[in-house]
Amino acid sequence: MRLFRSVLFWLHLAAGILCGAIIFIMSFTGAVLAFEHEIVAWAERDFRRVAAPPNEASGRAAAALPIYDLISRARDAAHATAPEAESAPRVTGVTVSADPRAAVAVNLGRDFGVYYVNPYTGEARAPAATRTHDFMHLMEDWHRRLAASGEYRETGRAITGVSNAAFLFLALSGLWLWWPRQWAARFVRPALWFNGAKGRARDWNWHNVYGFWFLPVLIVLTATGLVISYRWASDLTYRVVGESPPVGAGPAAAPAADFKIERPEGGKKLDYAAVLARIQETTTEWTEITLREGLPQRRGAPPGPDSASSAEGGRRAPRVPEPYSATQKTDDGSPAFAATQLVIHPYTGETLSRVGYDDQTPGRKLRTWLRHLHTGQALGWPGQLVAGLACIAGCILVYTGFALSWRRFCALRGVERPKKTALMTH
Repeated sequence: MRLFRSVLFWLHLAAGILCGAIIFIMSFTGAVLAFEHEIVAWAERDFRRVAAPPNEASGRAAAALPIYDLISRARDAAHATAPEAESAPRVTGVTVSADPRAAVAVNLGRDFGVYYVNPYTGEARAPAATRTHDFMHLMEDWHRRLAASGEYRETGRAITGVSNAAFLFLALSGLWLWWPRQWAARFVRPALWFNGAKGRARDWNWHNVYGFWFLPVLIVLTATGLVISYRWASDLTYRVVGESPPVGAGPAAAPAADFKIERPEGGKKLDYAAVLARIQETTTEWTEITLREGLPQRRGAPPGPDSASSAEGGRRAPRVPEPYSATQKTDDGSPAFAATQLVIHPYTGETLSRVGYDDQTPGRKLRTWLRHLHTGQALGWPGQLVAGLACIAGCILVYTGFALSWRRFCALRGVERPKKTALMTH
């Protein structure tokens, strides 16, 4: 047992030294991102929130303008902002809310960004690209792939994935190393709470205390991080409930080609306003609807006709019509992160697919829960707060771990170190 403990200790030490810097970056950015959506929404409140003006005649709230008018106002504002742009603003998504104080968000693509339109006056505000938004985006890049770009993106993801796995090992091995050899008060108390020590004893005390109290949360955060980082871990979540993993990792809905959408002769494609109206007619309990054109191709799925070329003459095959996809949030008692995914026929407005939280398989539900447990959002703001505090604890663990390692190696070199205390001899 003594030999095993010694080997485990040196593995623990080596993993911390090799991956400590990356773990510190991931912990720091994780703490910053704990309330990312809430912080960005607060910073952009002047764009996202509007005041519903009263109707002068009746005193009631004014009626909202038609969606097609709001979309047109957003495109006109974008064109006026950048008249020299090579292409006209193209709508890639629209988000409407049942909250009368919420602006309508019109996404005009990467070149123009998101415009927020007052649903009562039609005033379109400039893209909500605040410093807070940009800072959070930078933190997310560092958290996921160390801000690597281009051909180095996958390398950055690989490094953070390995470091996350190392953090999980550090948490589990740390529990074994923490376990007191004797359950006496003088050994256990310093490992459970702060004792006001200084120097090496303080670092040891902090390393034990923060590690012990945040250990369950850190295990959840790192274990769910594995599910996000590695395909085998994601597939395992389906296998543990007796399901076969999906062929491609991506949206629950199938690609457009799977619906065999045919362009009717003389048919005209419905615009965003018409499709949103159809969706709103089918349910009255929605709180927010985000509508997009087309579905992203799933990883691992074979390329569809869009990218295929004809065998005769090498000409491209006719483009397959893409459906609309919508994410509909409701206040029906489901988990806060639950949403209904819709696929809409682009010419008839027919709902081709409707997958709600209750319609998902147990494996898909488990995978969704793990994804939101990683950010703490699965448990609302208390979960986000605990996740953020655990990330701060992760930074402290890295600092104290490095400090203890530095003093240990100095001792091996013959440098004098402080005398051992009862805490360090247990």
